[in-house]
Amino acid sequence: MDLQALLDNRVEAAAIVLFGIGLTTLLLNRNLIRKIIGFSFMDSAVFLFLASEGYIEGRTAPVQNILSARPAGAFVSPIPAGLVLTGIVVSVSVTALMLALTVRLYRHYHTLNLDEILHLARREEE
Repeated sequence: MDLQALLDNRVEAAAIVLFGIGLTTLLLNRNLIRKIIGFSFMDSAVFLFLASEGYIEGRTAPVQNILSARPAGAFVSPIPAGLVLTGIVVSVSVTALMLALTVRLYRHYHTLNLDEILHLARREEE
């Protein structure tokens, strides 16, 4: 891969690295809080990627110049920004739900280790 291409697409590359860090954290850690943090990293990477793909150099936001006499092609599409904002709201809600469930699991099993929780849950079923 060419270094210039990497520099030209540095925001997308950063999003890929963030997603990889989040996925690795999600898969390799047994601690539930660390898994939630990894999931948040992945969310942030997706939002960064969507925002970077929605931006077009040299164009302005439609809200800034509503009354200007610019041609229709001079504005950035607001759809990616709307998707990112909606995704952030959903992500915060899901993260809050995961944290609430983690607190409940900790109060019941007195551990955040997923292997121990599964072991204790199997013993309760017997």
